[in-house]
Amino acid sequence: MSDVLFRTSGRAARISLNRPRALNSLTHDMVLRIDAKLSEWERDPAVEIVVITGEGERGLCVGGDIRAIHDDARDADGRASAAFWRDEYRLNARIARYPKPYVAVMDGIVMGGGVGVSAHGSVRVVTERSRIAMPETGIGFVPDVGGTYLLALAPGELGTHLALTGAPVGAADALLCGLADQYMPSASLQSFVDDLAELPVREALGRHVQEPPPGELAGRRDWIDACFRADTVEEIVQRLLALGDPAAKETAETLLLKSPTALKVTLAALRRARRLGPLERVLDQEYRVSCACLRSPDLVEGIRAQVIDKDRRPAWSPATLVEVTEADVERFFTHLGEHELGLAATSDTTEEVAW
Repeated sequence: MSDVLFRTSGRAARISLNRPRALNSLTHDMVLRIDAKLSEWERDPAVEIVVITGEGERGLCVGGDIRAIHDDARDADGRASAAFWRDEYRLNARIARYPKPYVAVMDGIVMGGGVGVSAHGSVRVVTERSRIAMPETGIGFVPDVGGTYLLALAPGELGTHLALTGAPVGAADALLCGLADQYMPSASLQSFVDDLAELPVREALGRHVQEPPPGELAGRRDWIDACFRADTVEEIVQRLLALGDPAAKETAETLLLKSPTALKVTLAALRRARRLGPLERVLDQEYRVSCACLRSPDLVEGIRAQVIDKDRRPAWSPATLVEVTEADVERFFTHLGEHELGLAATSDTTEEVAW
């Protein structure tokens, strides 16, 4: 059975990620095939809508195949991972600029690369089962697939909070943070997708959209904004601990478990993303950072500890925030010369910055 399924029904074309045992994690071949199909459907007048879903009951997509990235970074030269990211980020940009409605059903777990193939879509649907996250700092990596672009656009410092902690959010909080557009019960999804084959998106949504159950972040905005607007990760942690709030203290403790280098690079990437503007420019930056992560010991160590050995005891290097210098962080943003992703140079980047 193919890892990704394509079919058309009425006016809608369907993409189904089909690796349920691997939580529909993306391979390079899947990325290339999806990109090719989107190109084909863009030119097909019979296709009016594209819908992406995930097979199985657990989620749309947990991200890329990080075991393969671990092995490539540890045992090879990283070229396979860099090639994968090059094509993945180009796919993310295509989805964001797709000229037809691109409907992402973000049911269940949606993480990392799963966010990349869904949250850049024009219609993003969440359910009571949705758990959306960019958990990269926990494996010594930095949010990518346009994640720093999306999180930089979130209200206040909510995006900074999610990027640094890697915390998953449910439906209401995904809507609040701008990672999704509409909520409907998971029991309505099949009928909704069936309706898209016959109806315009707005009409199909109108049959199924409801108000989501309450979230958590709105009630924590005051201390999240006050703490996460700090200029350094060290100060963020200090502000969280000084509040005397149990949730803030737990957040500080969560941060101190993450890769110190990844935390500092992530904060820098988010702040720079706010100034860069269009998605393509941010993806170019993310590609530089991701390629630099392949040369960082924390990526291999983080994946080992969290995914392979599962001892949950990564030995980060450097081990503390204070040991990570500004020069260490700056190296992650070094231009790659002829190896640049180059999306901004080949795309219309006249988009207004929405701050």
